[in-house]
Amino acid sequence: MKLKTRLTISFCIIIFVPILLAVFVIFGFQNFQMRTIERTYGIETGDYNYLINSFQLLNQYTKEDYAYLLQQATGHPDRFLNVAFLDQANRRLESKYSYLIVRKEDEFIYLGQEDAHLHVEELPWYREDDPDEPPGTYVDEEENVLIKQIDFLFTDGDRGSVFIVTASRGILPEVQSLLLDGCISILVILMLTAAMLIIWIYQGIIRPIKNLEMATLNIQQGNLDFTIPAEGNDEISELCANFEEMRRRLKESSEQQMASERGNRELISNIAHDLRTPITAVKGYSEGLLDGVADTPQKQEKYLRIINSKANEIDALLNELTLYAKIDTNRIPYNFNKINVTEYFNDCVEEIGLDLEEKQIGLAYFNYVDNDVMIIADPEQLKRSVNNIIGNSVKYLDKQQGLVNIRIKDVGDFIQVEIEDNGRGIAAKDLPYVFERFYRADASRNSATGGSGIGLSIVKKIIEDHGGKIWATSKESVGTVMYFVIRKYQEVISDE
Repeated sequence: MKLKTRLTISFCIIIFVPILLAVFVIFGFQNFQMRTIERTYGIETGDYNYLINSFQLLNQYTKEDYAYLLQQATGHPDRFLNVAFLDQANRRLESKYSYLIVRKEDEFIYLGQEDAHLHVEELPWYREDDPDEPPGTYVDEEENVLIKQIDFLFTDGDRGSVFIVTASRGILPEVQSLLLDGCISILVILMLTAAMLIIWIYQGIIRPIKNLEMATLNIQQGNLDFTIPAEGNDEISELCANFEEMRRRLKESSEQQMASERGNRELISNIAHDLRTPITAVKGYSEGLLDGVADTPQKQEKYLRIINSKANEIDALLNELTLYAKIDTNRIPYNFNKINVTEYFNDCVEEIGLDLEEKQIGLAYFNYVDNDVMIIADPEQLKRSVNNIIGNSVKYLDKQQGLVNIRIKDVGDFIQVEIEDNGRGIAAKDLPYVFERFYRADASRNSATGGSGIGLSIVKKIIEDHGGKIWATSKESVGTVMYFVIRKYQEVISDE
């Protein structure tokens, strides 16, 4: 969820949720209070106006008592001269915060509450217009009271009045309790709403920020082995996702750098090992010449040839190291030219044949390409690729009679070069990695099969820079075939 949307929802929750919950709670308390009043005072009505109109509520308190006393005044008026009857009626009214007053002519013959603050002289006089109309008089003196008056005639002809006085203090506890409960409920609602928003905002904003803080601390300490959870599609989640991508790339870069450093150390070690062998030979044969061990022209010539051969090996190793440095910085110097395939590979094979002949290794060459097929290539670098492949084959020839076959084929828009040997082959588990830098299928090293481990990676780089592709197939104890393809040169003829 977007941060803007989250803030909008939070604003709406702050404004509307407390209002809705407060309305719901107040309605619930009103309903509860009405049921309590109905159960306590016998008011059977669902009108909520009683809770906001105290006069109506006070009037409803003594409705049944008023009807009963009216009935007695009509049928048995002299009962109001009976103190026992009046005490019984007054006790019923006391439970409803009311009491009874009886007047006969100008004399008050019964007062249901001795400590009443109401002055009896303030009570209404006899009504002459409509004595049967149920009255209700609200008096605001020292206390708010509702007075219900029943006028009648005693059997002796004297006028009489019965007053039901209901004090407002009777309803105040219920109203105060309702207000207190409502305030407490609203406070609880606000606290719950705030807690809900805090939890929601913490999960959506604070927790991701804490994760980012821990991530920066880990990176500061050099620890990249952790993950940053990024759930959702808001801005902070996107920031966490970007931070996780940065961490992943930093880790990959760190691992690549470490691998490169290990490779460089291994390269230095391999080069040092491979240089040690020819240098030792050069040193030994040169000392033999100086000490007069080679005392005949034939021996001297042999020693000089060996020294020259070892010097060439040293030069090749240094050239390979120099080329590796250029590959590592992607600065291989290319000089592309249009080359005739047949002529180029004929010359290349002729030179290779002389070297293999000296090592008593057989060479077979098959050219299946037309004489006019051309390619765009750097002759020197392409020749380096072929020499590296054949040199690698020669290193691992294990048969008494070594053989190398070179085939040039036409495969549509490409020419395909196949170099096959009958060496020991490459294990299936090693075959996918033979073109990786510093990878050596044979972990053991000796002077015969040494090498820097970058020869085939150089070949792969050169072929790919020519727009081609290289791969290999092999069977252990049978031999290996190296394949690479280079696109043909095709002239574009434009119609004028």
